Amino acid sequence: QMQLVESGGGLVQAGGSLRLSCVASGRTFSRYAMAWFRQPPGKEREFVAAVSWGGTSTYYADSVKGRFTGSRDNAKNTGYLQMNNLKPEDTAIYYCAAKSDYGGRSVGEYRYWGQGTQVTVAS
Repeated sequence: QMQLVESGGGLVQAGGSLRLSCVASGRTFSRYAMAWFRQPPGKEREFVAAVSWGGTSTYYADSVKGRFTGSRDNAKNTGYLQMNNLKPEDTAIYYCAAKSDYGGRSVGEYRYWGQGTQVTVAS
């Protein structure tokens, strides 16, 4: 089993920035692609960003492209989501997820999940 623990969420004003972290344990982190999802209040969980095993390839939801950057440091077993120019509509619980192959935007494709961290963007 792989355990994922997110941190770094909080309350921020619109236009501000946050960096989320996701620490992995229990499995060899570098063998797993990772992704970030979010669940806004009252809505379904949605894809945000994906990062390949070594971090050299990424792709994003259109709603965050150009504002969010996914990365990872395999030596630290940690993934990151840098969020800039935050908007009120970015308010959500943010989750990191992992699976052995790279690619895919569906919740059901990812095997391992963290518990989530709350991000609130005030207008």
